[in-house]
Amino acid sequence: MRNKFTKILGLAAGLVFGGASLWAHHGSAISYDTQHLWTTWGTVTEFNYLNPHPSMTFDRKLKDGTVEHWVSELLTNPSELARAGWTKSRSIEALKPGTRVKLYIGTSRAGGMSGIVMKLENDKGENIVGLRDALTGGLDLDGVAGGLQPSPEDVKKGSEK
Repeated sequence: MRNKFTKILGLAAGLVFGGASLWAHHGSAISYDTQHLWTTWGTVTEFNYLNPHPSMTFDRKLKDGTVEHWVSELLTNPSELARAGWTKSRSIEALKPGTRVKLYIGTSRAGGMSGIVMKLENDKGENIVGLRDALTGGLDLDGVAGGLQPSPEDVKKGSEK
């Protein structure tokens, strides 16, 4: 009887903790404005092929010559990248420091120099480290300070939630 109770208790605990981890992962649209994408050119300063999403820092040069330092995560996760042929070593090689890339980015809803990268292109216009070949458009804000930042009203609404 006690052995059966232990098994049931263990199964229940596994379901509770296992289910909690499924709820823990956030949707990207909650943290980032994925409905208003913009594009810019940047220079990779660091790329990390990590779960649940790879991260990247990059610099973008403004029209007046000053440089902004951005942090970002890629929308695509490593398992999807690997299945598409973008292994860790291939991705790290494609995004080594100093590489110039065009980014399709959604800014953090909290504002600041943070965003989610929806698509990356190299100097030749080829899609790299990602799966979203068909993604086009986005407001071209190359060289515009801050890129596309949320309005103060949007930031205030987000903090009230």
